[in-house]
Amino acid sequence: MKKTRLLKTYSGATRVLAPALPLWLHHRVTKGKEDPSRLSERKGISKISKPQGHVIWMHAASVGESQMLMPVLNRILAARPDFHVVITTGTITSAELLEKQLPTNAIHQYAPADHPKAVSNFLAHWQPEMVIFAESELWPNMLMMAKEKGIPMALINARMSTNSIQRWAKRGKKSGQALLSSFDVILAADTQTADGLSWLLGKDIECAGNLKDAAPALPCDADELKRLKAATKRRAIWCAASTHKGEEELIAQSVIEIKKSIPNALLILAPRHPERAKEVKDILTKAGLKSLRRSSHRLPTRETDVYIVDSIGHMGMVYRLAKVGFIGGSLVQGLSGHNPLEPARLGCTIIAGKHISSFADAYMALFRYDGATRILSDQELAPSILKFLKNEKTRKAQSDAALQFAQSRNDVLEYVWDRISPLLPQTKSGG
Repeated sequence: MKKTRLLKTYSGATRVLAPALPLWLHHRVTKGKEDPSRLSERKGISKISKPQGHVIWMHAASVGESQMLMPVLNRILAARPDFHVVITTGTITSAELLEKQLPTNAIHQYAPADHPKAVSNFLAHWQPEMVIFAESELWPNMLMMAKEKGIPMALINARMSTNSIQRWAKRGKKSGQALLSSFDVILAADTQTADGLSWLLGKDIECAGNLKDAAPALPCDADELKRLKAATKRRAIWCAASTHKGEEELIAQSVIEIKKSIPNALLILAPRHPERAKEVKDILTKAGLKSLRRSSHRLPTRETDVYIVDSIGHMGMVYRLAKVGFIGGSLVQGLSGHNPLEPARLGCTIIAGKHISSFADAYMALFRYDGATRILSDQELAPSILKFLKNEKTRKAQSDAALQFAQSRNDVLEYVWDRISPLLPQTKSGG
């Protein structure tokens, strides 16, 4: 990689600021953003010994990106069971979820801070023989130092907005080109990213499709699902999934409207950020609704209007319980939507607002095939929910169309695998 003046400045600045890293980490601990028992990992230092054999490093930002990588991780270990994978992320929630999911031969570590010393410590300890980055995680020191060691690298499910690419073009096109040239393979998640990166790099970048489209159906705890089904039988259940600040007030009004028509209706509400659960409960109480948090370890009763799922890793249960789902992050200006194929794979009918740019390709296809409903204002939410709760035939026609589309997206994983598998280290036998 040819280091531009901007990249050299960045590298030098992070080196100078390295002594401040402990203070920065301590500040994040006080904000609940770091695990105090694992701060050494942010300095590239691990308490876990490097395993014998080949090590692959996979890096993702947080929950969504790490979950997208899981099918790829599993595919690597299925093809090469003697390999080991170290997957790094930067958030506590992603770490907690991965610890429950990772198979044998896979290890989670917090990503080293993008300081030369931390990255050097990480690379020296784990000695990865291939690196896979997800989406838009372009940390300059990580990329430059891995490239200097000659490690094959892939950027998969690349996703960058038009604004991001324009910022690269205005402020540091050569630096952007230099960083992206580190990758031996770049696969874009959507045509917008593929076109933008092709223009930025001056060469064709493939659109493989979104790997989040190829994920398996979300898992759930069968015993908990059974208990909740027993507690909520004969109730009309709908969900509001991955909701954000500004949406719950609007959803609360929809609950009130729906209960006028279906008094026993129950909303299962899963805020995108579970730490907002108290705030969400207060909003519901102010609206005159009775709510119960999952963390109370109590089951909803007939008096419960809203059951709040205030922990991560339970969307598989939510979508199995609810017949109809509003997918949050789409009702308020400034948001950009969440993955509609997760509910689609579990037979949950999909309703979304108009702010869905992060998953535009998937949503547009679902709308085209009558696999999802788009509402243009919050006033349309309650009538849309009621339409499906009252008409099972209509609901099932839409959910079946969504499931068929979701299943058609599974080929994305095969395509990505075909493109990245040649970068894996060869075994001694050459396999």
